[in-house]
Amino acid sequence: MVSIVTPSFRQLQWLKLCAGSVADQRGVSHEHIVQDAESGPEMEEWARTIPDLSLYVEKDAGMYDAINRGLRRARGTICSYLNSDEQLLPSALARVVSFFDAHPNVDALFGDAILIDSKGTPISYRRIVLPTLDHVRHVHLNTQSCSMFFRRSLLDGGFFFDPKWKAIGDQVWMEQLLLSNIRMATLREPLAVFTFTGQNLGSTEGSEEEAALRRGHVSLETKWRKTAAIISHRFRKLFAGAYRSRKIDIEIYTLHSPTVRQRQYAAHVGFSWPNN
Repeated sequence: MVSIVTPSFRQLQWLKLCAGSVADQRGVSHEHIVQDAESGPEMEEWARTIPDLSLYVEKDAGMYDAINRGLRRARGTICSYLNSDEQLLPSALARVVSFFDAHPNVDALFGDAILIDSKGTPISYRRIVLPTLDHVRHVHLNTQSCSMFFRRSLLDGGFFFDPKWKAIGDQVWMEQLLLSNIRMATLREPLAVFTFTGQNLGSTEGSEEEAALRRGHVSLETKWRKTAAIISHRFRKLFAGAYRSRKIDIEIYTLHSPTVRQRQYAAHVGFSWPNN
């Protein structure tokens, strides 16, 4: 079984799309745990209509605390978390399970992701390369949480998210995985989409402030390590085929079609992270 955890707070219009993308996954047993911070009765009424969705309503100490609560309830041997503004692409879970079955020594898997705007139009294709400690620590986290999956054994080993961080908990979590030599792999296929809603947590000033606080004093050595990490990362992305235009043809849910996937096609989609 695959367990998908979604932290939620007053984002029902986007959550409906997210939940639909999990509910229609075929060929694999899965559960969807929504950990909601008391959004209200409309949320609870809606949740009762969605198959294989379990809603837990309780106050939390932020997004990562909510994710931890959901993961502790998870029953799957493979886990992931999917924010309300993200969606799985068709057959994503089946491809993930197939990969883990074929690679029993891999504990964490990162797939490619497609960035879309609030109307569902594809705006960027993100080819994922394996994270490295210096790049994560001194630059940024290059993987997308929406296309990240990991074995339950990581949770059994104590790898939960640190709830003291409100916006960069996944970056800190990744550092811990790298320091512990957790075995990782990439799947060079798009598994999920991330929606730029204008309210994404990772795009806020708070996220930048937390990242700066985490890095602490920037010494000359740190600057050199950062530069070296950036150069190495960009070469690895180049060899992985990240820097090229792609044709995108996907089926997703949109605000205008929250119950039926709609085809979204774009002939030339770049690779850059959009400016907010």
